[in-house]
Amino acid sequence: MKVAVIMGSISDMPVMQDAINILKEFGIETEVDIVSAHRTPEKLFDFSNNAHKRGIAVIIAGAGGAAHLPGMVASMSPLPVIGVPVKSSNSIDGWDSVLSILQMPGGVPVATVALNGAKNAGILAAQIIGSANAEVLNKIVAYKESLKEAVIKASESLK
Repeated sequence: MKVAVIMGSISDMPVMQDAINILKEFGIETEVDIVSAHRTPEKLFDFSNNAHKRGIAVIIAGAGGAAHLPGMVASMSPLPVIGVPVKSSNSIDGWDSVLSILQMPGGVPVATVALNGAKNAGILAAQIIGSANAEVLNKIVAYKESLKEAVIKASESLK
């Protein structure tokens, strides 16, 4: 099972890299591409309609500004789509991206993470895959345990 990590522009890559990194940590293969909803609509249609035929299980779509990419992908793909709002140079402090991805009409769900929250998008994609894959699930359990241990260690260092 693969996760597609797509973005509207190469300028989104520094944010989206966090999703790629955490997915690699979980041993999940990624397919990474730039698919602009506004500049490459034909590519968007092809990607959205065919990702499931290529073994993609979850799509993570990051976009800034008007941020139509996640919703447009979700409107055509049968796969779960996780939207990452990106605070870009043409953004209104990121709120335009957040609201564009968050406020989807009924029947076209996009799971939306925090502004620039690509790491959480990667973790959520891994959890979706882990619900049907014991190996990935075990890695998620270990990851969550490591988060707990880090907090306990930090707490103990204050004493």
